[in-house]
Amino acid sequence: MTPAIVLAGGLGTRLRAVVPDLPKPMADVAGKPFLWWILRRLEQQGLTDVYLAVGYKRAVIEGHFGEAFGALRLHYVVEDAPLGTGGAVAKAMTRIDAESAYVLNGDTMAIVELAALSAAAAEASVDLAMAVAELADVSRYGAVDFDPTSHRVIAFREKGSQGRGFINAGVYLLKREPFLRRVPGERFRSSRTILTHICRNCMLPRCRVSAN
Repeated sequence: MTPAIVLAGGLGTRLRAVVPDLPKPMADVAGKPFLWWILRRLEQQGLTDVYLAVGYKRAVIEGHFGEAFGALRLHYVVEDAPLGTGGAVAKAMTRIDAESAYVLNGDTMAIVELAALSAAAAEASVDLAMAVAELADVSRYGAVDFDPTSHRVIAFREKGSQGRGFINAGVYLLKREPFLRRVPGERFRSSRTILTHICRNCMLPRCRVSAN
């Protein structure tokens, strides 16, 4: 079974005023930490192993969830210093034994059928795949452009683009070895840095999903 890497190590500066004593994935949503809902969703889709990339206030996450969540085995990948999104993914990738891993954010919920994402990657015979969501107005998020025939991503546009379009849903399927070969170094600031670099080297299939 393909494992998942959940990025839960960010500083959460934008939510610091709301949850000053908690890492952002532990913010309360309907009486549960946000990360609880993500893990439940992964368990419902049949996953067995989740690698939590933790850093800022990691003891809060580790103390709450421990080594298991239902049928999920939880593995902690610790960032002793902030590595950025790409660095966190790369470090987690060195811990997994599987050929591929799903990657998702620990503070964003997108309703993604992971099996569909895997199928899209297999059909396109590619090493990396991403989920997108269609919105009536993409101006708050930036947009993803893809070829209408091949459904492969060709560009990422910054925030400010107007009108209907597709946005990055923040869920990926990455083959371990090709990813580690392509990343430009150990430290990245953002997922956009990773995707822009990868997009220069290969085309990404997209899997259309809903995002809340």
